[in-house]
Amino acid sequence: MESFLKRAKEIARKIEEADKIVIVSHIDADGITSGSIAARALQRLNKDFRIDFVKQLDERKIEELKDENPDLVWFTDLGSGMVHLMYGLDAVITDHHVPSSLNVIVPKKARKNLTSFFEELSKSDVLQLNPHIFNRNGAVDISGAGTTYLVARELDRRNVDLSPLAIVGAIGDMQDTENLRLTGTNRVILKEAKEHNYVDFFLDARFFGRETKPVYKMLQFSTDPLLPTLTGDEKRCIAFLKELGIPLKRDRWRRWIDLTKEEKKLILSELVKLILRMGYGYEMAKRLIGEVYILKNEERGTPLRDAKEFATLLNACGRYNKAFIGYQVCLGDRDEYYKKALNMLNHHRRNLVDGVNFVKEIGIVKREFLQYFHAGENINENIVGIVASMILTEEGNRELPIIAFANSEDGNIKVSARAPRALVDKGLNLSIIMREASAEVGGYGGGHNIAAGASIPKGKEDEFLDIVENMIKKQLE
Repeated sequence: MESFLKRAKEIARKIEEADKIVIVSHIDADGITSGSIAARALQRLNKDFRIDFVKQLDERKIEELKDENPDLVWFTDLGSGMVHLMYGLDAVITDHHVPSSLNVIVPKKARKNLTSFFEELSKSDVLQLNPHIFNRNGAVDISGAGTTYLVARELDRRNVDLSPLAIVGAIGDMQDTENLRLTGTNRVILKEAKEHNYVDFFLDARFFGRETKPVYKMLQFSTDPLLPTLTGDEKRCIAFLKELGIPLKRDRWRRWIDLTKEEKKLILSELVKLILRMGYGYEMAKRLIGEVYILKNEERGTPLRDAKEFATLLNACGRYNKAFIGYQVCLGDRDEYYKKALNMLNHHRRNLVDGVNFVKEIGIVKREFLQYFHAGENINENIVGIVASMILTEEGNRELPIIAFANSEDGNIKVSARAPRALVDKGLNLSIIMREASAEVGGYGGGHNIAAGASIPKGKEDEFLDIVENMIKKQLE
């Protein structure tokens, strides 16, 4: 931890020395919270800065930044995968994705002799705060928002009030999923947030929608864990609650937060029995309960109160290229931009339902080591990964990794890959597969072991699938 925090200090000093700064961040919940943390930290330093949200950092964007030539570029929740292309760019990176390289690559023309080569390399060194560089697992130890927060905290101790955003970023990247709680460096940040009374955490049902959804809807849309006979079936969820004698509404539909302790215990007890009776085992039953994270300064019963719901709201903005709306909410807007964000969330939910229905209509193609579907123009490239995750939870689809294709705005094909946790535990790593397989067909990719993505040229899908399937087979041997 000491060397990790030392690097955060080094990056903070570099930021303090710069006058004009450009923040570049990703469009998902972790990226939006990361960018917001960086922005608020720079506001407090009275720095001249701009923020750009991008779907994917590519060579073209890096070249644009070189042409602009600001004093410093601060990459948040991205950058580590492209550091080798940053020669000539003064930059710092707070990221948690697997780095492509620890150093920039110095072009041949700058390598006049050995001395000048090392001079150029030292001038082009990009400081990174990334858990992988410090032998930590970036999929669970800390998020992009977390690494950005650690730097912000070194810039000004007042920035401890940004710790809730670091928690939302981690939850948005599902860093609590494996252990049913935040661990590692995330836990250090969490304890700090609790000590300052910004965040509370406790064991409860892990369902999405605890603060806002009617209980029957919460059960209907549960995917982690999957509730056999209930997930996806509204009528059965209503009947299940009625059989237990749980009133569905009083003056309004009752939410999980409206239930008594006894009612919650009864529901959870019956769900455990249901899961075991249907043969799904204790591992799935255990996933019913885990830590939940409450932002204490947010209004009860709103999507901003629960970290999981807050993250979903931000993802809804980012997926439709409206990351700036989510950014304004993170910076404190609870009026104009918050209303826009709520509209984006409703739009997002409708599109997910339509996306899942479309995949069910066209069907999934199953191969020996993977399954896939091609959405073409029918599913937005920014939500095809979520649709893939939802399809993966359905009965009959849970044994194989799923690869989802969708047409991209730039004329290429967007690839999203998701894996069952059981296969990841056996050694499957989609981050490596997406990065290497996409490179072989002229694209690029990366991500995490359980969820990753890529961009490949149109027409290369079959070749790409063959490479991916072969790599999956080798990893699982």
